[in-house]
Amino acid sequence: MRKVSLILLGAFLGVGSSVVATQTRLLSGTSAVAASAETYRQLSLFGDVFEKVRTDYVEKPDEAKLIEAAVNGMLTSLDPHSSYMDSKSFRDMQVQTRGEFGGLGIEVTMEDGLIKVVTPIDDTPASKAGILTNDVITQIDEDQVQGLTLNQAVDKMRGPVNSPVKLKISRKESKDPIEVTLNRDVIKIKPVRSRAEGGDVGYIRLTQFNEQTFDGLRAAIDKLNTEIGADKLKGYVLDLRNNPGGLLDQAVMVSDAFLDRGEIVSTRGRNPDETQRFSAKSGDLTKGKPIVVLVNGGSASASEIVAGALQDHKRATVLGTRSFGKGSVQSIIPLGGSGALRLTTARYYTPSGRSIQAKGIEPDQEVLQEVPDELKGKDETKGEAGLKGHLKQKDVEERGGSSAYVPPDPAKDKQLIAAFDFLRGIQKGAANTPKAAVPN
Repeated sequence: MRKVSLILLGAFLGVGSSVVATQTRLLSGTSAVAASAETYRQLSLFGDVFEKVRTDYVEKPDEAKLIEAAVNGMLTSLDPHSSYMDSKSFRDMQVQTRGEFGGLGIEVTMEDGLIKVVTPIDDTPASKAGILTNDVITQIDEDQVQGLTLNQAVDKMRGPVNSPVKLKISRKESKDPIEVTLNRDVIKIKPVRSRAEGGDVGYIRLTQFNEQTFDGLRAAIDKLNTEIGADKLKGYVLDLRNNPGGLLDQAVMVSDAFLDRGEIVSTRGRNPDETQRFSAKSGDLTKGKPIVVLVNGGSASASEIVAGALQDHKRATVLGTRSFGKGSVQSIIPLGGSGALRLTTARYYTPSGRSIQAKGIEPDQEVLQEVPDELKGKDETKGEAGLKGHLKQKDVEERGGSSAYVPPDPAKDKQLIAAFDFLRGIQKGAANTPKAAVPN
């Protein structure tokens, strides 16, 4: 018997894939269905083809890569979210899951073949060394960055805690390159950002669902409640826009933070006995304060579980545009020292029993952003329905993606402004009804 981790996968390229859940189950060989004689003949065919390629291909192939490509081809033919991860990819996924690693504390992007700093993270080696937004990293340990991929450059900057790394930086305000040597430290990715808005509304943004998310949410609620005051606090905006998802257990815990009882989500596999149901425990961290949940075309997977649960329980008003529509669960199956198998093993359903696969969460109130002319047509996500080989649903009308654009200036963010208006009573809706009938 071997341990299998259930995961919810980030749904699309450009937003990033998400990660391993702490929920586990055991699989035994007794549930396996015996392969037919025809299946074994097909496996023999594979062996014959492999041997021919190995011995007769015009150049000597890498046999390990041939096997890996064959395995990955089998998995990717199933659906867009099943795949094989080699050892490095598996380790990277585990780092993303934990939300902490040995590094410098810089959010970076690739621009014109160079690494550009998006922002240094507070209280990290990068921020303490004076690295600034828009700095361009040209060398890492005297190796030129140009020619490396973003992942290769990031790998060079990560490493064991307390080990040194030397950076050469180009800054517009400085004629000469800046050289700094930093010691790597434990970097924790903060998936929760919050602020008090206007002295009466708590704004909480979740960027992903890693192992730090629920603790970060709880701390944000406590901080905002203290900062604003329970008597003045009109409610919370939970911003899940462009959140690609993550851990199943974190999605359940985040939903539970706003619920006193009732089902949060169920997962249903191929066999009826694999059905799992997750329910809320007593205790609403917000003490029944009104909630508005923001979603858009970039809200996927775990984000949709939270939005769907709060919507079905009428605990929140969901506002924005239709979500991505990724309604399946993957299992991570470690393969010894040879990486891991990422396999779709279940669909998930909201408390009312609806599957959002290739359909998405429809907001209670649709609010469209004003998209700049240069971004029109580029702001739409394909949605799950636009992914080749996605899981189908019988008798369900599929819906494509929606806009994932969020203005960088909050003053121009129509969805955010509408959420604040809801909570302040300028508009009426479910968010102004803290206590509602809860289905069981």
